[in-house]
Amino acid sequence: MAYYDGHGSSLLDRDKPVTAVDYRAQTSLISGASSGIGLAFAHALAERGSNLVLVARRLDRLERLAEELTAAHGIEATAIAADLSVPGAGPALADEVARRGLRVTSLVNNAGFGTYGAFHSEDPERLQEMLAVNISSVVDVSRAFIDELRAAGTGVLVNVASLAAHQPIPNMAVYAASKAFVLSFTEGLWQESLGSGLRVLALSPGLTRTEFFDAISSPEASSGGSFQTPQQVVATALRALDRRTPPPSVISGTRNRLMANAGRFLSRRRVVLAVAGRTGSA
Repeated sequence: MAYYDGHGSSLLDRDKPVTAVDYRAQTSLISGASSGIGLAFAHALAERGSNLVLVARRLDRLERLAEELTAAHGIEATAIAADLSVPGAGPALADEVARRGLRVTSLVNNAGFGTYGAFHSEDPERLQEMLAVNISSVVDVSRAFIDELRAAGTGVLVNVASLAAHQPIPNMAVYAASKAFVLSFTEGLWQESLGSGLRVLALSPGLTRTEFFDAISSPEASSGGSFQTPQQVVATALRALDRRTPPPSVISGTRNRLMANAGRFLSRRRVVLAVAGRTGSA
């Protein structure tokens, strides 16, 4: 069952009430933490008192961020450089976390990227790398830490999907499909996690001011489209997680929720026609 707006109560019963997350008791691992939405998550969770494990490829950025957040909020922040596109990235990351004597209780799978162009003109190697980061690493990292997350039963698991997950996107066909996987996967984990104390959420941003658009050179990058800030996107996620009964998924932005909901009342052909000129949902 798909959940599109993140505002109504779930149709599924909960076995017991869930208490609010005490982030001061959390150690939160954030992938893709060096910029954009991942960086905004790092600041927001540090402000709430969570210790952090910051993961990305650019160690220099992570180390500066870790120092900044530690000084500003009195938390412990650890920087770990990792390439999540390689096979076995999840277990390798879990081993490194354990080697440093850390125990992760919350997880934000934010790392991901997209490409722009007709499928027949895409670089096959780049497509494989995108699938590895957007899909394989989400599954791999989630599986590597899920036992710890469930055992703690006090934290959150957030997988960053996209507005693109809710509709096909011409010229970003593989990216949109990869994010549809993340959405479906996460909603399944949400149901599996009911009663465990672990809050699971798929977060779907729309157009967001990040380096994402600099990398893909989408027409939306230079347009005057309705962009949100990373901070607005993260605030949407935290509001959903703060609810007594958090939803399995949430879309950031009223306009984006309306667009996703409209797709439920149109044929797939009409959806494609409607979005053919609207590329670049982050």
